[in-house]
Amino acid sequence: MAAARALRGGGGGSCSHRRLLSSSSAGGGPAAERGKRQEGAGLGFRPPAHSRSDWIGPPDKHSNLRPVVFYVPPEESPLERQLREARQEAQACDQRFWAQHNCAFHQEKEEFIYSRLKAKGLEMRDETGKKATLNAEEMADFYKDFLSKNFRKHMQYNRDWYKRNFTITFLMGQVALVRALRWLRWKKKNVGN
Repeated sequence: MAAARALRGGGGGSCSHRRLLSSSSAGGGPAAERGKRQEGAGLGFRPPAHSRSDWIGPPDKHSNLRPVVFYVPPEESPLERQLREARQEAQACDQRFWAQHNCAFHQEKEEFIYSRLKAKGLEMRDETGKKATLNAEEMADFYKDFLSKNFRKHMQYNRDWYKRNFTITFLMGQVALVRALRWLRWKKKNVGN
Protein backbone atom coordinates (compact mmCIF):
# COMPACT_ATOMS: atom_id res chain seq x y z
CA MET A 1 0.00 0.00 0.00
CA ALA A 2 2.83 2.42 0.79
CA ALA A 3 4.25 1.90 -2.69
CA ALA A 4 0.88 2.62 -4.27
CA ARG A 5 0.52 5.82 -2.21
CA ALA A 6 4.05 6.84 -3.19
CA LEU A 7 3.25 6.20 -6.85
CA ARG A 8 0.08 8.30 -6.64
CA GLY A 9 1.91 11.16 -4.93
CA GLY A 10 5.14 10.77 -6.89
CA GLY A 11 4.61 13.73 -9.17
CA GLY A 12 3.10 11.68 -11.98
CA GLY A 13 0.41 13.03 -14.23
CA SER A 14 -3.11 11.73 -14.42
CA CYS A 15 -3.67 9.08 -17.06
CA SER A 16 -7.36 8.54 -16.35
CA HIS A 17 -8.34 9.65 -19.84
CA ARG A 18 -6.51 6.76 -21.52
CA ARG A 19 -7.28 3.07 -21.61
CA LEU A 20 -4.66 0.75 -20.15
CA LEU A 21 -3.24 -2.10 -22.18
CA SER A 22 -3.29 -5.66 -20.89
CA SER A 23 -0.08 -7.59 -20.23
CA SER A 24 0.16 -11.21 -19.22
CA SER A 25 3.26 -10.90 -17.05
CA ALA A 26 3.37 -12.84 -13.80
CA GLY A 27 3.26 -11.32 -10.36
CA GLY A 28 0.90 -9.23 -8.26
CA GLY A 29 0.13 -5.56 -7.70
CA PRO A 30 -1.31 -2.78 -5.60
CA ALA A 31 -4.51 -4.08 -4.10
CA ALA A 32 -6.42 -3.45 -0.93
CA GLU A 33 -7.68 -7.04 -0.79
CA ARG A 34 -6.60 -10.33 -2.30
CA GLY A 35 -8.21 -11.12 -5.64
CA LYS A 36 -9.10 -7.47 -6.24
CA ARG A 37 -7.30 -4.52 -7.71
CA GLN A 38 -6.90 -1.10 -6.28
CA GLU A 39 -8.05 1.61 -8.64
CA GLY A 40 -5.16 1.89 -11.11
CA ALA A 41 -2.53 3.27 -8.69
CA GLY A 42 -3.92 6.77 -9.02
CA LEU A 43 -4.61 6.44 -12.72
CA GLY A 44 -8.39 6.69 -12.31
CA PHE A 45 -8.74 3.35 -14.08
CA ARG A 46 -9.85 -0.03 -12.84
CA PRO A 47 -9.10 -3.11 -14.96
CA PRO A 48 -12.02 -5.54 -15.35
CA ALA A 49 -12.58 -7.75 -12.31
CA HIS A 50 -12.26 -10.92 -14.42
CA SER A 51 -8.79 -9.98 -15.68
CA ARG A 52 -5.95 -12.24 -14.58
CA SER A 53 -3.15 -10.12 -16.04
CA ASP A 54 -1.10 -7.11 -15.15
CA TRP A 55 -2.23 -3.93 -16.88
CA ILE A 56 0.25 -1.45 -18.35
CA GLY A 57 -0.80 2.14 -18.83
CA PRO A 58 0.35 4.87 -21.18
CA PRO A 59 3.57 6.74 -20.37
CA ASP A 60 3.34 9.16 -17.46
CA LYS A 61 3.72 12.75 -18.66
CA HIS A 62 6.40 13.56 -16.05
CA SER A 63 8.48 10.39 -15.74
CA ASN A 64 7.81 8.88 -19.21
CA LEU A 65 7.41 5.49 -17.46
CA ARG A 66 4.45 3.22 -18.10
CA PRO A 67 2.65 2.57 -14.80
CA VAL A 68 1.63 -1.02 -14.07
CA VAL A 69 -1.46 -2.18 -12.19
CA PHE A 70 -0.48 -5.62 -10.93
CA TYR A 71 -2.83 -8.60 -10.80
CA VAL A 72 -3.34 -10.03 -7.31
CA PRO A 73 -4.39 -13.70 -7.24
CA PRO A 74 -7.21 -14.50 -4.80
CA GLU A 75 -5.02 -16.97 -2.89
CA GLU A 76 -1.74 -15.07 -2.98
CA SER A 77 0.93 -16.73 -0.82
CA PRO A 78 3.13 -14.67 1.52
CA LEU A 79 6.07 -15.18 -0.87
CA GLU A 80 4.01 -14.04 -3.87
CA ARG A 81 2.87 -11.03 -1.88
CA GLN A 82 6.48 -10.18 -1.00
CA LEU A 83 7.36 -10.34 -4.70
CA ARG A 84 4.40 -8.14 -5.68
CA GLU A 85 5.26 -5.56 -3.03
CA ALA A 86 8.91 -5.52 -4.15
CA ARG A 87 7.76 -4.87 -7.72
CA GLN A 88 5.41 -2.12 -6.53
CA GLU A 89 8.18 -0.47 -4.52
CA ALA A 90 10.58 -0.64 -7.50
CA GLN A 91 7.94 0.97 -9.71
CA ALA A 92 7.31 3.73 -7.16
CA CYS A 93 11.05 4.45 -6.75
CA ASP A 94 11.56 4.61 -10.52
CA GLN A 95 8.53 6.88 -10.90
CA ARG A 96 9.79 9.30 -8.23
CA PHE A 97 13.36 9.42 -9.54
CA TRP A 98 12.49 9.95 -13.21
CA ALA A 99 9.72 12.48 -12.52
CA GLN A 100 12.13 14.58 -10.41
CA HIS A 101 15.00 14.08 -12.87
CA ASN A 102 12.95 15.04 -15.92
CA CYS A 103 11.48 18.07 -14.17
CA ALA A 104 14.98 19.30 -13.22
CA PHE A 105 16.23 18.58 -16.76
CA HIS A 106 13.48 20.61 -18.45
CA GLN A 107 13.79 23.49 -15.99
CA GLU A 108 17.58 23.70 -16.31
CA LYS A 109 17.35 23.38 -20.09
CA GLU A 110 14.93 26.33 -20.30
CA GLU A 111 17.17 28.40 -18.01
CA PHE A 112 20.22 27.54 -20.13
CA ILE A 113 18.47 28.49 -23.38
CA TYR A 114 17.18 31.72 -21.84
CA SER A 115 20.63 32.72 -20.55
CA ARG A 116 22.32 31.97 -23.90
CA LEU A 117 19.69 33.85 -25.87
CA LYS A 118 19.89 36.79 -23.46
CA ALA A 119 23.70 36.84 -23.83
CA LYS A 120 23.21 37.07 -27.62
CA GLY A 121 20.67 39.85 -27.15
CA LEU A 122 17.80 37.70 -28.47
CA GLU A 123 14.29 37.13 -27.10
CA MET A 124 12.70 33.75 -26.27
CA ARG A 125 10.42 34.17 -29.30
CA ASP A 126 11.41 35.44 -32.74
CA GLU A 127 9.52 37.95 -34.89
CA THR A 128 7.05 35.31 -36.11
CA GLY A 129 6.22 34.19 -32.56
CA LYS A 130 8.10 30.89 -32.83
CA LYS A 131 10.18 29.81 -29.86
CA ALA A 132 13.85 30.61 -30.41
CA THR A 133 16.30 27.69 -30.23
CA LEU A 134 20.01 27.11 -29.97
CA ASN A 135 22.13 25.09 -32.35
CA ALA A 136 23.25 21.52 -31.59
CA GLU A 137 26.76 22.58 -30.49
CA GLU A 138 25.41 25.00 -27.92
CA MET A 139 22.93 22.42 -26.61
CA ALA A 140 25.75 19.85 -26.38
CA ASP A 141 27.34 22.11 -23.76
CA PHE A 142 24.15 21.94 -21.70
CA TYR A 143 23.80 18.16 -22.02
CA LYS A 144 27.43 17.62 -21.01
CA ASP A 145 27.12 19.93 -18.00
CA PHE A 146 23.81 18.40 -16.91
CA LEU A 147 25.16 14.85 -17.06
CA SER A 148 28.35 15.82 -15.22
CA LYS A 149 26.41 17.64 -12.51
CA ASN A 150 24.04 14.65 -12.01
CA PHE A 151 26.64 11.88 -12.32
CA ARG A 152 26.47 10.89 -8.63
CA LYS A 153 22.66 10.84 -8.65
CA HIS A 154 22.69 8.54 -11.68
CA MET A 155 25.29 6.25 -10.11
CA GLN A 156 23.25 6.01 -6.88
CA TYR A 157 20.08 5.34 -8.87
CA ASN A 158 21.82 2.59 -10.85
CA ARG A 159 23.11 0.92 -7.66
CA ASP A 160 19.67 1.05 -6.09
CA TRP A 161 18.05 -0.19 -9.32
CA TYR A 162 20.36 -3.23 -9.45
CA LYS A 163 19.71 -4.02 -5.77
CA ARG A 164 15.95 -3.84 -6.23
CA ASN A 165 15.98 -5.90 -9.41
CA PHE A 166 18.28 -8.60 -8.03
CA THR A 167 15.89 -8.92 -5.08
CA ILE A 168 12.94 -9.16 -7.46
CA THR A 169 14.72 -11.75 -9.60
CA PHE A 170 15.60 -13.82 -6.52
CA LEU A 171 11.98 -13.66 -5.31
CA MET A 172 10.72 -14.62 -8.78
CA GLY A 173 12.97 -17.68 -8.70
CA GLN A 174 11.63 -18.66 -5.29
CA VAL A 175 8.02 -18.22 -6.42
CA ALA A 176 8.67 -20.29 -9.57
CA LEU A 177 10.27 -23.06 -7.50
CA VAL A 178 7.38 -23.14 -5.01
CA ARG A 179 4.86 -23.27 -7.88
CA ALA A 180 6.78 -26.06 -9.61
CA LEU A 181 6.94 -28.11 -6.39
CA ARG A 182 3.23 -27.50 -5.77
CA TRP A 183 2.45 -28.70 -9.31
CA LEU A 184 4.62 -31.80 -8.89
CA ARG A 185 2.88 -32.68 -5.60
CA TRP A 186 -0.51 -32.20 -7.26
CA LYS A 187 0.53 -34.33 -10.26
CA LYS A 188 1.91 -37.10 -8.01
CA LYS A 189 -1.29 -37.08 -5.96
CA ASN A 190 -3.55 -37.24 -9.05
CA VAL A 191 -1.47 -39.88 -10.88
CA GLY A 192 -1.72 -42.17 -7.84
CA ASN A 193 -5.55 -42.12 -7.99
